[in-house]
Amino acid sequence: MPFSLRQQQLFVDELAVFDLAEKYGTPCYIYSATTLRENYFAFEKAFPAKVKHLVCFAVKANPNLSILRLLASLGAGFDIVSQGELERVLQAGAEGEKIVFSGVGKTVSAIERALDVGIRCFNVESESELLRIAKIAQAKGKVAPISLRINPDINAQTHPYISTGLKENKFGIPMQNALEIYLKAKECPSLKLVGIDCHIGSQLTDLAPFKMAAEKLLTLIQQLHTQGIQLQHVDLGGGLGVAYNAENPPSIQDYVENFLAVFQAYPLEIIIEPGRAICADAGILVTQIEYLKQNSDKHFAIVNTGMQHLLRPALYQAQMPILEIRPRAEILPKHYDVVGPICESADCLGKNRLLRIQEGDYLAILKAGAYGISMASNYNSQPLPISLLVEKQEVKLIQRAQTWQDLWALEDL
Repeated sequence: MPFSLRQQQLFVDELAVFDLAEKYGTPCYIYSATTLRENYFAFEKAFPAKVKHLVCFAVKANPNLSILRLLASLGAGFDIVSQGELERVLQAGAEGEKIVFSGVGKTVSAIERALDVGIRCFNVESESELLRIAKIAQAKGKVAPISLRINPDINAQTHPYISTGLKENKFGIPMQNALEIYLKAKECPSLKLVGIDCHIGSQLTDLAPFKMAAEKLLTLIQQLHTQGIQLQHVDLGGGLGVAYNAENPPSIQDYVENFLAVFQAYPLEIIIEPGRAICADAGILVTQIEYLKQNSDKHFAIVNTGMQHLLRPALYQAQMPILEIRPRAEILPKHYDVVGPICESADCLGKNRLLRIQEGDYLAILKAGAYGISMASNYNSQPLPISLLVEKQEVKLIQRAQTWQDLWALEDL
Protein backbone atom coordinates (compact mmCIF):
# COMPACT_ATOMS: atom_id res chain seq x y z
CA MET A 1 0.00 0.00 0.00
CA PRO A 2 1.41 3.46 -0.90
CA PHE A 3 0.20 4.82 2.49
CA SER A 4 1.17 2.38 5.21
CA LEU A 5 2.34 2.17 8.82
CA ARG A 6 5.72 0.54 9.10
CA GLN A 7 8.82 1.08 11.21
CA GLN A 8 6.48 2.69 13.80
CA GLN A 9 5.49 5.52 11.48
CA LEU A 10 3.40 6.41 8.39
CA PHE A 11 4.97 6.16 4.96
CA VAL A 12 3.88 7.29 1.51
CA ASP A 13 5.56 5.00 -0.99
CA GLU A 14 9.18 4.96 0.21
CA LEU A 15 9.14 8.26 2.11
CA ALA A 16 8.30 8.91 5.77
CA VAL A 17 5.40 11.33 6.08
CA PHE A 18 7.04 12.80 9.21
CA ASP A 19 10.08 13.83 7.17
CA LEU A 20 7.87 15.45 4.52
CA ALA A 21 5.94 17.36 7.19
CA GLU A 22 9.15 18.58 8.78
CA LYS A 23 10.61 19.70 5.44
CA TYR A 24 7.57 21.25 3.75
CA GLY A 25 5.43 22.28 6.71
CA THR A 26 1.77 21.74 7.46
CA PRO A 27 -1.06 21.74 6.64
CA CYS A 28 -0.03 19.69 3.63
CA TYR A 29 -1.86 17.57 1.09
CA ILE A 30 0.22 14.59 -0.03
CA TYR A 31 -0.80 12.49 -3.04
CA SER A 32 0.50 9.15 -4.24
CA ALA A 33 1.08 8.96 -8.01
CA THR A 34 1.26 5.18 -7.64
CA THR A 35 -2.27 5.01 -6.23
CA LEU A 36 -3.67 7.34 -8.88
CA ARG A 37 -2.24 5.09 -11.60
CA GLU A 38 -3.45 1.89 -9.96
CA ASN A 39 -6.97 3.20 -9.46
CA TYR A 40 -7.27 4.52 -13.01
CA PHE A 41 -6.01 1.27 -14.53
CA ALA A 42 -8.38 -0.72 -12.30
CA PHE A 43 -11.25 0.89 -14.23
CA GLU A 44 -9.53 0.35 -17.58
CA LYS A 45 -8.82 -3.32 -16.88
CA ALA A 46 -12.40 -3.95 -15.77
CA PHE A 47 -13.55 -3.56 -19.39
CA PRO A 48 -13.03 -6.47 -21.80
CA ALA A 49 -10.78 -5.56 -24.72
CA LYS A 50 -13.66 -5.83 -27.19
CA VAL A 51 -15.85 -3.28 -25.36
CA LYS A 52 -15.39 0.27 -26.58
CA HIS A 53 -15.23 2.58 -23.57
CA LEU A 54 -13.87 5.81 -22.14
CA VAL A 55 -12.98 6.45 -18.49
CA CYS A 56 -13.51 10.17 -17.82
CA PHE A 57 -12.09 11.52 -14.58
CA ALA A 58 -14.59 13.81 -12.80
CA VAL A 59 -12.48 16.95 -12.47
CA LYS A 60 -14.55 18.34 -9.59
CA ALA A 61 -13.07 15.63 -7.36
CA ASN A 62 -9.56 17.06 -7.66
CA PRO A 63 -8.63 19.73 -10.23
CA ASN A 64 -4.88 19.98 -9.54
CA LEU A 65 -3.05 20.40 -12.85
CA SER A 66 -0.34 17.87 -12.05
CA ILE A 67 -2.93 15.24 -11.19
CA LEU A 68 -4.87 16.02 -14.37
CA ARG A 69 -1.66 15.81 -16.43
CA LEU A 70 -0.83 12.44 -14.92
CA LEU A 71 -4.29 11.07 -15.75
CA ALA A 72 -4.20 12.56 -19.25
CA SER A 73 -0.87 10.83 -19.86
CA LEU A 74 -2.51 7.52 -18.93
CA GLY A 75 -5.23 8.04 -21.56
CA ALA A 76 -8.04 9.29 -19.33
CA GLY A 77 -10.88 11.43 -20.55
CA PHE A 78 -12.41 14.15 -18.39
CA ASP A 79 -15.88 15.03 -17.12
CA ILE A 80 -16.17 18.79 -16.59
CA VAL A 81 -18.91 21.01 -15.18
CA SER A 82 -17.67 24.55 -15.89
CA GLN A 83 -15.55 26.61 -18.26
CA GLY A 84 -12.91 26.83 -15.56
CA GLU A 85 -12.62 23.05 -15.49
CA LEU A 86 -12.51 23.05 -19.30
CA GLU A 87 -9.60 25.47 -19.30
CA ARG A 88 -7.83 23.39 -16.63
CA VAL A 89 -8.00 20.13 -18.54
CA LEU A 90 -6.89 21.84 -21.74
CA GLN A 91 -3.94 23.31 -19.82
CA ALA A 92 -3.20 19.79 -18.59
CA GLY A 93 -3.00 18.49 -22.16
CA ALA A 94 -6.41 16.87 -22.53
CA GLU A 95 -7.77 16.18 -25.99
CA GLY A 96 -11.09 17.83 -26.82
CA GLU A 97 -12.42 14.50 -28.09
CA LYS A 98 -12.01 13.10 -24.57
CA ILE A 99 -13.97 15.82 -22.74
CA VAL A 100 -17.65 15.52 -21.78
CA PHE A 101 -19.37 18.63 -20.45
CA SER A 102 -21.96 18.14 -17.67
CA GLY A 103 -23.58 20.65 -15.30
CA VAL A 104 -26.89 22.49 -15.16
CA GLY A 105 -25.61 26.05 -15.64
CA LYS A 106 -23.51 26.11 -18.82
CA THR A 107 -22.89 29.73 -19.80
CA VAL A 108 -22.81 31.15 -23.32
CA SER A 109 -19.04 31.64 -23.19
CA ALA A 110 -18.52 28.08 -21.88
CA ILE A 111 -20.60 26.59 -24.71
CA GLU A 112 -18.78 28.70 -27.31
CA ARG A 113 -15.38 27.66 -25.96
CA ALA A 114 -16.35 23.98 -25.82
CA LEU A 115 -17.53 24.09 -29.44
CA ASP A 116 -14.31 25.80 -30.52
CA VAL A 117 -12.08 23.12 -28.96
CA GLY A 118 -14.24 20.26 -30.25
CA ILE A 119 -15.33 18.50 -27.08
CA ARG A 120 -16.73 15.00 -27.33
CA CYS A 121 -20.19 15.77 -26.00
CA PHE A 122 -22.46 18.14 -24.09
CA ASN A 123 -24.48 16.31 -21.43
CA VAL A 124 -27.62 18.44 -21.73
CA GLU A 125 -29.57 18.99 -18.50
CA SER A 126 -32.67 20.89 -19.67
CA GLU A 127 -34.66 21.80 -22.76
CA SER A 128 -33.64 25.44 -22.31
CA GLU A 129 -29.98 24.42 -22.40
CA LEU A 130 -30.62 22.36 -25.53
CA LEU A 131 -32.08 25.42 -27.29
CA ARG A 132 -29.16 27.58 -26.19
CA ILE A 133 -26.58 25.11 -27.49
CA ALA A 134 -28.45 24.77 -30.78
CA LYS A 135 -28.60 28.55 -31.24
CA ILE A 136 -24.92 29.07 -30.45
CA ALA A 137 -23.82 26.19 -32.68
CA GLN A 138 -25.90 27.52 -35.56
CA ALA A 139 -24.40 31.02 -35.18
CA LYS A 140 -20.90 29.54 -35.26
CA GLY A 141 -21.67 27.30 -38.23
CA LYS A 142 -21.00 24.19 -36.17
CA VAL A 143 -22.87 21.03 -35.19
CA ALA A 144 -22.90 20.39 -31.45
CA PRO A 145 -22.61 16.76 -30.26
CA ILE A 146 -25.12 16.19 -27.47
CA SER A 147 -26.52 13.60 -25.15
CA LEU A 148 -29.39 14.14 -22.75
CA ARG A 149 -28.75 13.65 -19.07
CA ILE A 150 -31.71 11.66 -17.80
CA ASN A 151 -33.06 12.00 -14.26
CA PRO A 152 -34.46 8.52 -13.56
CA ASP A 153 -35.98 9.40 -10.15
CA ILE A 154 -33.99 6.75 -8.29
CA ASN A 155 -33.08 6.99 -4.62
CA ALA A 156 -29.37 6.28 -4.47
CA GLN A 157 -29.49 5.93 -0.64
CA THR A 158 -26.67 8.41 -0.17
CA HIS A 159 -26.30 11.76 1.59
CA PRO A 160 -29.00 14.17 0.33
CA TYR A 161 -26.38 16.75 -0.68
CA ILE A 162 -24.76 14.30 -3.12
CA SER A 163 -27.95 12.68 -4.42
CA THR A 164 -28.56 13.76 -8.03
CA GLY A 165 -31.03 11.27 -9.50
CA LEU A 166 -34.30 12.12 -7.73
CA LYS A 167 -37.05 14.20 -9.30
CA GLU A 168 -36.62 16.86 -6.60
CA ASN A 169 -32.94 17.27 -7.57
CA LYS A 170 -31.96 20.00 -10.04
CA PHE A 171 -30.10 17.63 -12.34
CA GLY A 172 -31.15 16.08 -15.62
CA ILE A 173 -34.27 15.75 -17.74
CA PRO A 174 -37.21 13.76 -16.34
CA MET A 175 -37.53 10.33 -17.92
CA GLN A 176 -41.10 11.04 -19.04
CA ASN A 177 -39.97 14.09 -21.04
CA ALA A 178 -36.86 12.63 -22.59
CA LEU A 179 -38.32 11.01 -25.73
CA GLU A 180 -40.10 14.21 -26.74
CA ILE A 181 -36.94 16.28 -26.31
CA TYR A 182 -34.83 13.76 -28.23
CA LEU A 183 -37.30 13.97 -31.11
CA LYS A 184 -37.10 17.79 -31.08
CA ALA A 185 -33.31 17.64 -31.08
CA LYS A 186 -33.36 15.19 -33.99
CA GLU A 187 -34.98 17.86 -36.17
CA CYS A 188 -32.38 20.51 -35.36
CA PRO A 189 -29.59 20.73 -37.97
CA SER A 190 -27.08 22.29 -35.55
CA LEU A 191 -27.34 19.35 -33.11
CA LYS A 192 -26.04 15.80 -33.40
CA LEU A 193 -27.49 13.17 -31.08
CA VAL A 194 -24.59 11.00 -29.96
CA GLY A 195 -25.52 9.63 -26.55
CA ILE A 196 -27.55 9.31 -23.40
CA ASP A 197 -26.31 10.13 -19.91
CA CYS A 198 -27.25 9.46 -16.28
CA HIS A 199 -25.63 10.17 -12.92
CA ILE A 200 -27.64 9.40 -9.79
CA GLY A 201 -25.33 10.47 -6.98
CA SER A 202 -22.01 10.06 -5.24
CA GLN A 203 -20.53 7.71 -2.64
CA LEU A 204 -22.87 4.80 -3.53
CA THR A 205 -22.07 1.51 -1.81
CA ASP A 206 -24.70 -0.72 -3.43
CA LEU A 207 -24.95 -1.85 -7.06
CA ALA A 208 -28.76 -1.97 -7.07
CA PRO A 209 -29.35 1.76 -7.78
CA PHE A 210 -26.77 1.67 -10.58
CA LYS A 211 -28.51 -1.31 -12.16
CA MET A 212 -31.95 0.30 -11.87
CA ALA A 213 -30.70 3.46 -13.56
CA ALA A 214 -29.02 1.50 -16.34
CA GLU A 215 -32.17 -0.52 -16.99
CA LYS A 216 -34.23 2.67 -17.27
CA LEU A 217 -31.74 4.04 -19.78
CA LEU A 218 -31.93 0.79 -21.74
CA THR A 219 -35.72 1.12 -21.99
CA LEU A 220 -35.34 4.65 -23.35
CA ILE A 221 -32.62 3.56 -25.78
CA GLN A 222 -34.98 0.92 -27.15
CA GLN A 223 -37.72 3.55 -27.58
CA LEU A 224 -35.30 5.86 -29.38
CA HIS A 225 -34.28 2.98 -31.65
CA THR A 226 -37.88 2.54 -32.81
CA GLN A 227 -37.93 6.29 -33.64
CA GLY A 228 -34.85 6.00 -35.84
CA ILE A 229 -32.47 7.57 -33.31
CA GLN A 230 -29.24 5.56 -33.19
CA LEU A 231 -26.95 6.60 -30.36
CA GLN A 232 -23.20 6.07 -30.22
CA HIS A 233 -22.63 5.90 -26.47
CA VAL A 234 -24.24 5.55 -23.07
CA ASP A 235 -22.67 7.61 -20.27
CA LEU A 236 -23.34 6.08 -16.86
CA GLY A 237 -21.73 8.79 -14.75
CA GLY A 238 -19.73 8.03 -11.63
CA GLY A 239 -20.64 7.68 -7.98
CA LEU A 240 -18.86 4.49 -6.91
CA GLY A 241 -18.27 4.76 -3.17
CA VAL A 242 -15.06 4.63 -1.17
CA ALA A 243 -14.51 2.86 2.16
CA TYR A 244 -13.84 5.85 4.42
CA ASN A 245 -15.01 4.18 7.60
CA ALA A 246 -17.19 1.06 7.77
CA GLU A 247 -18.57 1.26 4.21
CA ASN A 248 -18.32 -1.77 1.95
CA PRO A 249 -18.55 -0.50 -1.63
CA PRO A 250 -18.58 -2.86 -4.62
CA SER A 251 -15.32 -3.56 -6.39
CA ILE A 252 -14.49 -1.63 -9.55
CA GLN A 253 -14.75 -4.91 -11.48
CA ASP A 254 -18.27 -5.60 -10.17
CA TYR A 255 -19.27 -1.98 -10.82
CA VAL A 256 -18.29 -2.21 -14.50
CA GLU A 257 -19.65 -5.73 -15.02
CA ASN A 258 -22.98 -4.56 -13.62
CA PHE A 259 -23.31 -2.14 -16.54
CA LEU A 260 -21.93 -4.55 -19.11
CA ALA A 261 -24.62 -7.08 -18.20
CA VAL A 262 -27.40 -4.55 -18.82
CA PHE A 263 -26.11 -3.32 -22.18
CA GLN A 264 -24.67 -6.55 -23.57
CA ALA A 265 -27.23 -6.65 -26.42
CA TYR A 266 -26.38 -3.10 -27.55
CA PRO A 267 -22.92 -2.39 -29.02
CA LEU A 268 -22.76 1.13 -27.59
CA GLU A 269 -19.58 2.73 -26.33
CA ILE A 270 -19.70 2.95 -22.52
CA ILE A 271 -18.51 6.12 -20.82
CA ILE A 272 -18.06 6.31 -17.05
CA GLU A 273 -17.08 9.32 -14.94
CA PRO A 274 -15.30 8.19 -11.74
CA GLY A 275 -13.74 10.87 -9.57
CA ARG A 276 -13.69 9.93 -5.90
CA ALA A 277 -12.92 6.26 -6.66
CA ILE A 278 -9.73 7.29 -8.49
CA CYS A 279 -8.33 9.94 -6.17
CA ALA A 280 -9.82 9.63 -2.65
CA ASP A 281 -7.40 7.09 -1.24
CA ALA A 282 -4.53 8.63 -3.23
CA GLY A 283 -4.34 11.63 -0.89
CA ILE A 284 -3.89 12.51 2.76
CA LEU A 285 -4.04 15.81 4.63
CA VAL A 286 -1.25 16.19 7.19
CA THR A 287 -1.77 18.56 10.10
CA GLN A 288 0.01 19.48 13.33
CA ILE A 289 -1.53 19.59 16.80
CA GLU A 290 -1.43 23.13 18.20
CA TYR A 291 -3.18 22.46 21.51
CA LEU A 292 -4.67 19.68 23.60
CA LYS A 293 -7.67 20.93 25.54
CA GLN A 294 -10.11 19.47 28.05
CA ASN A 295 -13.62 20.78 28.70
CA SER A 296 -15.03 18.77 31.60
CA ASP A 297 -14.83 15.17 30.38
CA LYS A 298 -14.38 16.17 26.71
CA HIS A 299 -10.93 16.14 25.11
CA PHE A 300 -10.00 18.17 22.04
CA ALA A 301 -7.00 18.04 19.73
CA ILE A 302 -6.88 21.48 18.10
CA VAL A 303 -4.97 21.29 14.81
CA ASN A 304 -3.74 23.79 12.23
CA THR A 305 -6.19 22.78 9.53
CA GLY A 306 -9.95 22.50 9.49
CA MET A 307 -13.12 22.81 7.47
CA GLN A 308 -11.50 25.54 5.34
CA HIS A 309 -9.15 22.90 3.91
CA LEU A 310 -11.30 19.78 4.23
CA LEU A 311 -15.02 20.55 4.15
CA ARG A 312 -16.41 17.00 3.85
CA PRO A 313 -16.72 16.22 7.59
CA ALA A 314 -18.60 19.48 8.25
CA LEU A 315 -20.74 19.45 5.11
CA TYR A 316 -21.51 15.73 4.76
CA GLN A 317 -20.73 14.46 8.27
CA ALA A 318 -18.06 12.32 6.62
CA GLN A 319 -16.17 9.94 8.88
CA MET A 320 -12.59 9.96 7.63
CA PRO A 321 -9.74 7.95 9.19
CA ILE A 322 -7.28 9.95 11.30
CA LEU A 323 -3.90 8.47 12.27
CA GLU A 324 -0.88 9.52 14.26
CA ILE A 325 2.13 9.98 11.95
CA ARG A 326 4.31 8.49 14.68
CA PRO A 327 2.14 6.60 17.20
CA ARG A 328 3.40 7.13 20.76
CA ALA A 329 3.39 3.81 22.60
CA GLU A 330 4.45 5.53 25.83
CA ILE A 331 1.27 7.65 26.04
CA LEU A 332 -2.06 6.28 27.21
CA PRO A 333 -4.71 6.61 24.49
CA LYS A 334 -7.62 9.02 24.91
CA HIS A 335 -10.68 9.81 22.86
CA TYR A 336 -10.36 13.20 21.17
CA ASP A 337 -12.46 15.38 18.95
CA VAL A 338 -10.01 16.56 16.29
CA VAL A 339 -10.99 20.15 15.59
CA GLY A 340 -9.68 23.09 13.59
CA PRO A 341 -9.17 26.82 14.21
CA ILE A 342 -12.28 28.03 12.36
CA CYS A 343 -14.89 29.94 14.36
CA GLU A 344 -17.66 27.44 13.65
CA SER A 345 -18.79 24.54 15.82
CA ALA A 346 -19.03 22.52 12.60
CA ASP A 347 -15.24 22.72 12.30
CA CYS A 348 -14.64 19.17 13.49
CA LEU A 349 -12.55 16.76 11.41
CA GLY A 350 -13.28 13.70 13.52
CA LYS A 351 -15.14 12.90 16.72
CA ASN A 352 -14.13 10.53 19.52
CA ARG A 353 -10.91 9.36 17.88
CA LEU A 354 -8.70 7.15 20.05
CA LEU A 355 -5.22 8.69 19.81
CA ARG A 356 -1.84 8.62 21.58
CA ILE A 357 -0.73 12.22 21.09
CA GLN A 358 0.83 15.31 22.57
CA GLU A 359 1.05 18.92 21.44
CA GLY A 360 3.25 19.35 18.37
CA ASP A 361 2.57 15.87 16.97
CA TYR A 362 1.45 15.35 13.39
CA LEU A 363 -1.80 13.68 12.35
CA ALA A 364 -2.81 12.38 8.93
CA ILE A 365 -6.39 12.49 7.67
CA LEU A 366 -6.59 9.61 5.24
CA LYS A 367 -8.55 9.28 1.98
CA ALA A 368 -8.60 13.05 1.57
CA GLY A 369 -7.65 13.08 -2.11
CA ALA A 370 -11.21 13.69 -3.32
CA TYR A 371 -13.22 16.82 -2.54
CA GLY A 372 -10.51 18.08 -0.23
CA ILE A 373 -8.47 20.74 -1.98
CA SER A 374 -11.19 21.14 -4.62
CA MET A 375 -13.62 22.45 -1.95
CA ALA A 376 -11.05 24.36 0.10
CA SER A 377 -11.51 28.07 0.82
CA ASN A 378 -9.94 31.07 2.52
CA TYR A 379 -12.63 31.26 5.20
CA ASN A 380 -11.39 33.16 8.28
CA SER A 381 -8.58 34.46 5.98
CA GLN A 382 -6.79 31.12 6.16
CA PRO A 383 -4.27 30.46 3.34
CA LEU A 384 -4.61 27.36 1.19
CA PRO A 385 -2.09 24.61 2.03
CA ILE A 386 0.83 23.20 0.10
CA SER A 387 0.33 20.06 -2.04
CA LEU A 388 2.91 17.38 -2.88
CA LEU A 389 2.89 14.49 -5.35
CA VAL A 390 5.03 11.51 -4.33
CA GLU A 391 6.25 8.60 -6.42
CA LYS A 392 8.63 6.14 -4.78
CA GLN A 393 11.41 8.42 -3.47
CA GLU A 394 10.59 11.46 -5.58
CA VAL A 395 8.61 14.47 -4.37
CA LYS A 396 7.08 17.11 -6.61
CA LEU A 397 5.64 20.37 -5.32
CA ILE A 398 2.33 20.63 -7.21
CA GLN A 399 0.77 23.58 -5.37
CA ARG A 400 2.61 26.07 -3.19
CA ALA A 401 1.08 27.25 0.03
CA GLN A 402 -0.61 30.63 -0.20
CA THR A 403 1.11 33.61 1.38
CA TRP A 404 -0.65 36.27 3.40
CA GLN A 405 -0.27 38.61 0.42
CA ASP A 406 -2.06 36.08 -1.81
CA LEU A 407 -5.17 36.52 0.34
CA TRP A 408 -5.73 40.09 -0.82
CA ALA A 409 -3.83 40.08 -4.14
CA LEU A 410 -7.08 40.47 -6.13
CA GLU A 411 -8.50 43.16 -3.85
CA ASP A 412 -5.91 45.88 -3.15
CA LEU A 413 -5.86 47.28 -6.70
